[in-house]
Parts: sequence; C-alpha cells; structure tokens
Amino acid sequence: MKRHTPDIENRTAGTPAPNAVPGRKRVINYLRVSVTDLCNYRCTYCMPPKGVRRLSHSEILTFEEICSVVSAAVPLGINRIRLTGGEPLVRRGMVGLVEMLVRLPGIEEVYLTTNGSLLDTFASDLRRSGLSRVNISLDSLRPERFHEITRGGNLADVWRGIEAARRAGFKPIKLNVVVIKGVNDDEIEDFAAFTREHPFEVRFIEYMPFGPSETLKDYTCVTAEEVKKRISALGDLTRLPGASLSGPAVRYKLEGAEGVLGFIPAMSHSFCSTCNRIRLTADGRLLSCLFSGRSIDVKSLLRSGAGTEKIADAVQLAIESKPSAHPGHCESFMSSIGG
Repeated sequence: MKRHTPDIENRTAGTPAPNAVPGRKRVINYLRVSVTDLCNYRCTYCMPPKGVRRLSHSEILTFEEICSVVSAAVPLGINRIRLTGGEPLVRRGMVGLVEMLVRLPGIEEVYLTTNGSLLDTFASDLRRSGLSRVNISLDSLRPERFHEITRGGNLADVWRGIEAARRAGFKPIKLNVVVIKGVNDDEIEDFAAFTREHPFEVRFIEYMPFGPSETLKDYTCVTAEEVKKRISALGDLTRLPGASLSGPAVRYKLEGAEGVLGFIPAMSHSFCSTCNRIRLTADGRLLSCLFSGRSIDVKSLLRSGAGTEKIADAVQLAIESKPSAHPGHCESFMSSIGG
C-alpha cells in the first residue's frame, strides 16, 4: 500500500521541490524545535520595534505534540534536538519538556539556545533534567549597547545566566555573536580577547537577512574572513580539528587562550551541502531550511488524529525537500521562524 505523503505548501505532492536534494545524500540527524514565538527581548535585527503578532495559545504546539513529532522523526535518523524560541525559557514548563525529550528512545542529546536572561533561574534544573548544552546569544560586551541592541535587555542578567550555566556543569558553553557593521563590529577584538581568560567558545556569526527588504537597509554583514583577519592581529590563530558539537563553525584558538573562537560563514560560504538539520516552528510547521518559503503543516496532521506513520511521512518530506542552496534572504522575521 502506498504511504500517504502530506503536501508541502505551494507544492504539488509528488513534484520535487526546486533544487531539492534527497535527504539520504546527507546525514540529517538534527531537529531544531521552536517552542514559543515570544521573547522578552526585541533585538533590532530579529524583529520590528513593536514586535510581531503574538500567537494564541491554541496555535502553539503542546509539549505532547512536540514529542509526537520527535518520536516519529527518530526512525528517520533524528537523534539530536535543539530547543529555541523566541526565547524558550519564557515558556512555562521547559524543564519538564527536556525531561520528556531525553526519555524518548533514540534521542541522544537535547540542547538549548537562549538569550541567557532567565538562565540564572533555570540552569541547575535544566542540567538535572538531562539538557546537554546551552548556547547563549551575546551581541555586545557593553551594557549600554547591549540594552540598545536588545531594546531593553540587561547585560548583568546574562552574565548571571552564563555563570549559573558554568556552575551547573554545562560544557562547552557557546556565546553567539551576530556581527553587524556599524552596530557591534568594533567589539570583535574585545570578544576575541575575552577567550584568553575564559573557557567559553565565542562564535562569530555572519548576519543573515530576515524580514521585509525595506527593514534591512541598516544592517550589513561582516564576513567571517574579515573577522578572522582582524583577530589575527592579536596573536597567532591555530585552527582546531572539526568536532561533532561544532556544527557549521570553523574553530580556532588564540595562542595561550583558555577559550575557543568559532566562525560561522552563514552568508559568504554556503555550508548547505553539509547542513544536517530541519526545523519545527512553534505553530507546527516543518521547514527544510531556515530560509525556506515552504513548510509542511504537521500541526493539522496531529490535530486531525494522524498516526505516527503520517507524521513520519511529513518529516521525511521535509528531509527530502532540503534545497541544495538557500536563496540568501527570507521575508519572515527570524523571531517567527525560530533561531
């Protein structure tokens, strides 16, 4: 009997997506799950000043529905989960969700990406629940600038969160820096010098254009190569071998430093051919690519009583629809997709 395959939006079932590369040619083992559209920050490059339309409670997947999708994805090769938002820790019960996910047969690791502002409260409980690792967004080391970029954030809260994560035993702790020309690129050397005395991995991420084109005029990408060139003036850089936890980052170490530097050339050097992830949005859409304009409505399947087999078909379609290259711009704001 032929298995049911759900349609992908804007695509006729059975018709290959443009530039589609069958997922079996890559190892797709990583599912990023946005658990909420909400965030307690409004970062200037992530969302408009007044925020975005808030999803109603009924529009967001329940924890049980998230686990149903993950369970269906495991036999297809998914064994790593990253929880994102919005800001995932603003959703009540996140410790419980981590416990649910780590108990699922076949799941090897569960990670979290956070802005760190609430991590001081949750770090120890998250560690005990089985969370493997945390990535923390940190776009400035200067309190006033941090407040400006995040439209109200308190850098001291993030430092407390970072220290709480360290005390809880998370390792490595990765600090994600989105480098934007004229916004924070004058802090590149400061971030690099930070690793000399601190055992964290500071990762410089090229700015990726999300949102309507007219909102992007004030933001310009600083390439990873330029960042690395500027840091090399501080001392010798030694490239480190690839690591299973490094993802798309190319890792280096300053001579004598405790920490590590990572460079993620998201725009200047495509790593689409080795991308190992698909995404599940807070409102229940599967995306094969962060920049994808197409999605698979898995929430409707879940709420119409579809069984595991049909959910697995949706996940498989997302895997098989992964493009060979991303278009370089997405009309949706990052906050509505999940980082």
